[in-house]
Amino acid sequence: MKSKNTFYLIFLIFGLSSFISCDFSKYIKAEKKFDFNTTFEKSNGSKTATYQEVITFYQNLAQQFPSVSIREMGFSDSGKPLHLVLYNPNAEFTPSAFQEKQVILINNGIHPGETDGIDASMMLFRDLAQNKIDTPKNTIVATIPIYNIGGALNRNKYSRTNQNGPEAYGFRGNAKNYDLNRDFIKADSRNALGFTKIFHYLDPAIFIDNHVTNGANYQYTLTHLITQEQKLDGPLGRFLKNEFQQEIKTKLGSKNWDVTPYVNIFGKTPEQGFDQFLDLPRYSVGYASLFNTLGITVETHMLKDYKKRVQATYDYMLSCLEISEEYPQQINRLKEKNTEFHQNKKWHKTNFKSDKSISSTLLFKGFKSYIQKSEVTGLDQLYYDDSQPYTKEIPFYNHYIAKDSIRVPKAYLIPQAWQGVIARLKANEIILKPAQKDTLLEVTAYRVIDFKTLNKPFEGHYLHYETKIHKKKILKQVRKGDIWVPARQPGINYILETLEPTAPDSFFNWNFFDSILQQKEHFSSYVFDQTAAKLLRKNPDLKRAFEAKKAANPDFKASAYQQLDWLHKQSKHYEKAHLLYPIFRLE
Repeated sequence: MKSKNTFYLIFLIFGLSSFISCDFSKYIKAEKKFDFNTTFEKSNGSKTATYQEVITFYQNLAQQFPSVSIREMGFSDSGKPLHLVLYNPNAEFTPSAFQEKQVILINNGIHPGETDGIDASMMLFRDLAQNKIDTPKNTIVATIPIYNIGGALNRNKYSRTNQNGPEAYGFRGNAKNYDLNRDFIKADSRNALGFTKIFHYLDPAIFIDNHVTNGANYQYTLTHLITQEQKLDGPLGRFLKNEFQQEIKTKLGSKNWDVTPYVNIFGKTPEQGFDQFLDLPRYSVGYASLFNTLGITVETHMLKDYKKRVQATYDYMLSCLEISEEYPQQINRLKEKNTEFHQNKKWHKTNFKSDKSISSTLLFKGFKSYIQKSEVTGLDQLYYDDSQPYTKEIPFYNHYIAKDSIRVPKAYLIPQAWQGVIARLKANEIILKPAQKDTLLEVTAYRVIDFKTLNKPFEGHYLHYETKIHKKKILKQVRKGDIWVPARQPGINYILETLEPTAPDSFFNWNFFDSILQQKEHFSSYVFDQTAAKLLRKNPDLKRAFEAKKAANPDFKASAYQQLDWLHKQSKHYEKAHLLYPIFRLE
């Protein structure tokens, strides 16, 4: 008995000493101060942080400063979670706090070779936490530290062929090799669904997506792409045109930065002028504008020194923060008014194009260009001479008009079979109402009469465009569980741009409904030929139309199959589902 008690005593002492030792080592580790100088700063502007360095930086920042919070919000295709970092001097990080202040959401590393925003955001959040810059009273700043995690982990030194630093960086494609800045509508990636969750959780007043541009050479380190005020429309569009764009230019000027609109040219020079980039909903800024958020893409120039590019990105984000502070709650109120404006509109404008009859004059700082025979190809090649800068006025086409207008319906009906579409609507917090019983209703149906398709794959799809439809009233059997989508709700623009098939980034154009484009039932000519003869004898109007078509179209007249196929499509035997767009409008 005595030996047994001695054994327990020894075990207790040994265990207690191990516990004290283990706990003490943790205490020492917790007390160790983290170095908040970034990889970028330590390398004097030649390196960018790795994915793990970025996440560790923010985790330590949040641990040391109550004004910073880091959390996981959804997953990426890489298997690693998306992170959201928040700064609020009040240390409040609830949805109610987001409503009390204006939120700026910053997205970084959508193209992980374009690392400027990754490093600039780390410094911005540190400087805010350490009170190195004025503490914002009316704004919460949020960032996705690295959005394309799979691309960031695919680190290399060579894929950004034209870019001047940093030494190593990530790759443009994500873990599934998608370009995530084409994925905001089709949402093929887990990243896009994670972004959607973050975006609607914050409902930001201002959205900034940080990039580095390819293309022409010019004097500017800093360019920007801001959504079209005509597309944003309403009071927020007017604020963007009349106040915001001038304010951002003034604030950057005070920080010694010239800024110009994103130079939207490829394979030519800027002297002849250029169009404002059209931010379709597939892009981050175009997506943000569907929900009445001021969207900005920051584009630093690839050939400029990396250290200058990061500083320019930092100053751009800081300038947006300063504007937010100067318009406390005003941008939020304009956002609310804009949402109300769109919910009450009768017509939705879509398929925007640059109006070449209207231009503004842009004082542009470029470099002289010249054509010279290439040593490689022996053919003419465009070059720029950066020893010969110029400043000249050029036309800038920044006025956009809608090619199409669509009357806003009361609601859309989506048969419950189309779960992929329904899931994306749910992810974007669109209000959906399942039908409670079987009902026969008159609705407007679309039949697809023409479309074109890209002959090469684009981001995993063969995208349709120039879609044309014919509409007619039909009686539709609504089944219990089918989905009604009321149109007049905060997400009205997202609903119309995805569910109207003629919109450029509609779900139809992104191939969600391609199964309706294939005819499932056909005919044998030797059988239907006799049926077609009876059909023509019984229907004089059809016979006249048939003869007229033969007279007008020699190829049709020469093809027995084309003639029988045309008649088959006029008959009761032709399947109703072929080319019938499976989403219906309740007017």
